[in-house]
Amino acid sequence: KHYLETYPQSARSLEPFCHISGDEIERSYKNHLCDYSSWSAKSHADKWLLFAKNIGPRLCIDETSMSNGELYTIISNPDARGKKGTLVAIIEGVKSDDIISIINKIPERHRRLVKEVTLDMSNSMNRIVSRCFPSAMKVIDRFHVQKEACEAVQELRIKHRWDAIQEETDAREEAKWSSKEYHPFVFPNGDTKKQLLARSRYLLFKSPEKWSPSQKERAGILFAQYPDLKEAYSLTHSLRMIFSRRVKKDEARLLLARWYNKVDNSGFVSFNTIAGTIYEHYDEILNYFVNRSTNAFAESFNAKIKAFRTQLRGVTDLKFFFYRLTKLFA
Repeated sequence: KHYLETYPQSARSLEPFCHISGDEIERSYKNHLCDYSSWSAKSHADKWLLFAKNIGPRLCIDETSMSNGELYTIISNPDARGKKGTLVAIIEGVKSDDIISIINKIPERHRRLVKEVTLDMSNSMNRIVSRCFPSAMKVIDRFHVQKEACEAVQELRIKHRWDAIQEETDAREEAKWSSKEYHPFVFPNGDTKKQLLARSRYLLFKSPEKWSPSQKERAGILFAQYPDLKEAYSLTHSLRMIFSRRVKKDEARLLLARWYNKVDNSGFVSFNTIAGTIYEHYDEILNYFVNRSTNAFAESFNAKIKAFRTQLRGVTDLKFFFYRLTKLFA
């Protein structure tokens, strides 16, 4: 518009193009301006895409939702730092046999270049890495381990909260039948028992040094009222501290064994579950202490894909969406 107003004579020939809508431009790009129509991978793009040349010594594997809740397995190269060369494979579904059959299309000499793969605690992901990247060391993400421990604490907090809700409901009913006005007990920080348990959710995810003054006060009241929550939080925090220490794999093995014994003696059923999971994946978890690698890059890359999907206000043509992804990240 500015160009037309400034140079009306020379720009007269551009006037018809000033009324093209965004949808028309998108259709023109898709059908004429890019090579999507002749894209060699177009026939199977919504099922699988492989980019063997992007394989490096380190890889990440994770799953993400693309459209209508459908899951895709994504293999990425963290050394590409989220730019071109990042995307190694994107395959429909999470079933290990299907994923393995597709990844094995990459020549074995390329797959043997991989020396380390970070993943979560999924058995299917573990099997995929074992079968497809035989030379790679498997590293289970420390944050998935810590997340399970935190969820065990939250499970205990929620149980106490339901008990507090029931206790308050019973007290209200009793006051009503006695024709008395109900006044709940309030702690020094202004919380009722029900509010104390609800508002303690986020502080239980943090280390004590990251608590705000109000959270420190709330934690003191919470742990005084519920000693079992204090013990469960202590177990979670001690696990976090093990992963934070700069120790070698053998020393970490001893620290995890001691933590395992604490859990065994605590009697918490929910923690026995996480301890059993750690025991099952012991070596893969301890491999973190070799290079201190995590699956954070995979989570970050998934967020990039979702942000791109949001910019497009959803995905209607999945093949074209993957075509654009390959132009950005492959």
